[in-house]
Amino acid sequence: MHEKDTSGLRIDRDRLYRMLQELGRIGSYHDERLGLEGVNRLALTPADGQGRRQVVAWMEALGLAVTVDRIGNVYARREGRERDLAPIMIGSHIDSVPTAGIFDGCLGVLAGLEVVHTLADRGIDTRRPLVVAFFSEEEGGRFGTDMLGSAVATGRIPLADAHALTDRDGKRVADELAAIGFLGQSDELLMPPHAFLELHIEQGPILRARDMEIGVVTGVQSISWHELTITGQSAHAGTTPMELRRDAGVAAARINLELRRMIASGEYGQMRATMGVVQPGPGLVNIVPGRCTATVDLRNPSDEHMRAAERDLLAFYDRVSAEERVELQWRQTARTDTVAFAADIQERIATISRRMGLRHERIVSGAGHDAQEMAVLCPTGMIFIPGERDGISHNPRELSTPEQCEKGANVLLHAALELAQAT
Repeated sequence: MHEKDTSGLRIDRDRLYRMLQELGRIGSYHDERLGLEGVNRLALTPADGQGRRQVVAWMEALGLAVTVDRIGNVYARREGRERDLAPIMIGSHIDSVPTAGIFDGCLGVLAGLEVVHTLADRGIDTRRPLVVAFFSEEEGGRFGTDMLGSAVATGRIPLADAHALTDRDGKRVADELAAIGFLGQSDELLMPPHAFLELHIEQGPILRARDMEIGVVTGVQSISWHELTITGQSAHAGTTPMELRRDAGVAAARINLELRRMIASGEYGQMRATMGVVQPGPGLVNIVPGRCTATVDLRNPSDEHMRAAERDLLAFYDRVSAEERVELQWRQTARTDTVAFAADIQERIATISRRMGLRHERIVSGAGHDAQEMAVLCPTGMIFIPGERDGISHNPRELSTPEQCEKGANVLLHAALELAQAT
């Protein structure tokens, strides 16, 4: 069959940006300090439900067949000429952290819809089906496990375990899916696509600092999350001698400082470490904290260095527990090794970028993405675009311009089209 010439095919930039802005108004809030509009669309909240319904409406308006699985992942299918072939899947997520911008995750989903819309506008059929997907609770901001939906879809996390997860108020994933109308009936285990593609903002400063227009993502670094519960003894701040205290807040502070020392030592390669949550109790100015909950986030592009850091950090937990006379319990809330993306898809993305005259470079992702879960099922690739404000993300200052989004979406369009037409 003679294929149409698609070399000059381009997405509709204004249409894509309008969708991003419209979805961004769902769960929006005004940040008084920054004077900017942000997004708070935590997974499986009413705002997430409203956002999901909007995206599903756009999917159905394009004539796509929409299914929802038992973890709430949503798949919209455009048939190919050969319906039995494994599809090309494009996807990401639409849930957010409580202080988000409008691009993180959403660009990857809405650019996928824009790819389908562009093909439909031009009457272009593909050999393979195309599926646009969005996955549940990618951020981990509510139920403590990132990439939850895609991890269930690829078999890393059993459905029963995922359904039983609770938020800080004790609300279960299964119940919250039902509450927003997205506890689907389709099998949660995904049949392997032919390939998976994800377009995303970089969420970092590298591309912008180097004046690059496209990032060809080589893979994702290792990630390890710990949740700590430290129990000491509350006491009066004025009457309790320092040497007799069992201060849970001090124990947490020592761990935080140890993370910084580990980074400075150079023993653990290019590791990054963050204690993003520190919540002492009872939280009163004149009472020694008797309890503290905290989190540890480790990232490392080397699995070997990550394992060494985890080993030494666990030993330090024991040490600080003994020295501060507190009980320290920890649990692993997320753990993934490094993931390498398919070399041939990386090269395809680079070739398309060159053909379009776009400045590009290869880059490792410092953040986790649904693509890293999908990489166990099928050849996978990611495309990054820069952030205009020093790559700031998870913040109302998050910004990629219409032009930056357009360039990334055009690379995505041609990568998906080539894969969908290939024999």
